[in-house]
Amino acid sequence: MTLALPIDPEANALLRRSPLALLVGMVLDQQVSMEKAFSSPYVLAQRLGHEPDAAELAGCDPEALVTLFATPPALHRFPKAMAARVQEVCRVLVDRYDGDAASLWTGVTDGRELLRRVADLPGFGKQKAQIFVALLGKRFGVTPEGWREAAGGYGEADTYRSVADVTDAESLRRVREYKQQMKAAAKAGAAGA
Repeated sequence: MTLALPIDPEANALLRRSPLALLVGMVLDQQVSMEKAFSSPYVLAQRLGHEPDAAELAGCDPEALVTLFATPPALHRFPKAMAARVQEVCRVLVDRYDGDAASLWTGVTDGRELLRRVADLPGFGKQKAQIFVALLGKRFGVTPEGWREAAGGYGEADTYRSVADVTDAESLRRVREYKQQMKAAAKAGAAGA
């Protein structure tokens, strides 16, 4: 089963066909809704007039890229910082993977290597890297040996913890409930400390 967010069908289609769009969506998936983060690659493609590639974004004039991100409606609530982050990620793709986002995960020997590659990207801490590994495994068939273990709790079957578990409106609701519970538990823990 593939990713199906409640966003424009063309935005979902772009995520399914473009590894770079999927990766950019994951880069943007912080401090905005999942829908905003994962629909922004489609909006970026519309603004450019074509689907971008990593080399294009890596070599783009930084101020021009910020303008693309900041033009209303902005692609993220922090357009300048996120334009820079996307550009940094694309530079890594160009330097290490010949500009091919899918090469990040194709040919990996196991889940640990996949997690390491993803975690080596700018802005990808352990949790974000694990969520992306889970997303690749659960929705895109990227399942090297040990991928579930590498993804931690996000790799578990039949859970509702992240974008990796969203297939429809009901699963999105359940993921949101889980996130609210985690925030409440963290807040309660901080208050008790």
